[in-house]
Amino acid sequence: MPPRLQTDRLILRPLAIEDSDALFNYRSDERVFQYQSWRPVERIEAERFIQAFSQGDFGRANTWFQFGIYIQQTLELIGDLGLHFQDEKHQTVEIGFTIAPAFQRRGYAYEAVREILQYVFEILGKHRVTASVDPRNIASSSLLEKIGMRKEAHFRESLWCFGEWVDDVVYAILRDEWTS
Repeated sequence: MPPRLQTDRLILRPLAIEDSDALFNYRSDERVFQYQSWRPVERIEAERFIQAFSQGDFGRANTWFQFGIYIQQTLELIGDLGLHFQDEKHQTVEIGFTIAPAFQRRGYAYEAVREILQYVFEILGKHRVTASVDPRNIASSSLLEKIGMRKEAHFRESLWCFGEWVDDVVYAILRDEWTS
């Protein structure tokens, strides 16, 4: 069962169908999707995304699970955070996060990522967490470095997104590094 996590300002919980309008609004914004591999073109796609990635078996190998990031006081959806549970044997989880443009540069992404890393390492006991970032997304790269993740790889023109080849940078952190 997926957890409901709380920070000083945020709640992280599974996305719900009633979040589809808000999810559609920020995920279809060019300032957001320019660095991502998925964007909804119609509102129904946001509903399908929520059904596919927020209502399945939490923690099952080779699956993604998507949390909503909500302002604690208003319960307004301001972003989402995904966990990709890779195969059980290697104890590795990939993270990905999105914050609506109106809520960027306020420390919300840092707060949410920090909380999810703490959960993944301290509660789930995973060994390693990775994140894949478009290197043009300076804000996300800076956040990952600030939180203690290190750049491990830069793959040139390795992903085909929206009609162009783009680079992919991989960041990672080990449980030992997180706890120290």
